[in-house]
Amino acid sequence: MKPTEELKAEHEGVLHMLDILGAVVNKNEAKENVPKEHFDGIFEFLRVFVDRCHHGKEEDFLFPAMEAAGVSKEGGPIGVMLMEHQAGRDFVTQMEAGIKELLEGEEQGRERFRKAARNYIDLLRQHIHKENTVLFPMAEAKVPAEKLKSMEKDFAKVEEERIGPGKHDEFHARLEQYAGIYLK
Repeated sequence: MKPTEELKAEHEGVLHMLDILGAVVNKNEAKENVPKEHFDGIFEFLRVFVDRCHHGKEEDFLFPAMEAAGVSKEGGPIGVMLMEHQAGRDFVTQMEAGIKELLEGEEQGRERFRKAARNYIDLLRQHIHKENTVLFPMAEAKVPAEKLKSMEKDFAKVEEERIGPGKHDEFHARLEQYAGIYLK
């Protein structure tokens, strides 16, 4: 599978988790019970699958290949994507802090979580749309085919080294489990 196709396929899983996160926010806002382990599972997915694995593939391999092919980083689409990756990390940190506060009995944590989660969901939906419709077609047009082909091995290495064997399947199973609970 071409690297851009793999990244688009991963986007589908991310979008699914964003739907789940939105439903969790609604439950939390309504003061309905969401088990701590579900928050932990969501945050692990966002930190490991979305950031370490997916964004890692982009930041370590795709973006440098695009720069080498003449796509500008500063003031260009790559720079925007990198800024959005960092904004997403910041929102995840804020979500985690909000839930920690809430679990410690501090009600303001609910609003902190809600606000950060809504911002994260909006950011990532727009980010994914830009990557799928602008950035990835640009990469396919500019990056030499042999470089894209060699990136397939790099992506497989990221999967194995950064998230571990079998973890990808575990994340997809978690998506299905949480979808059955929160997206009924």
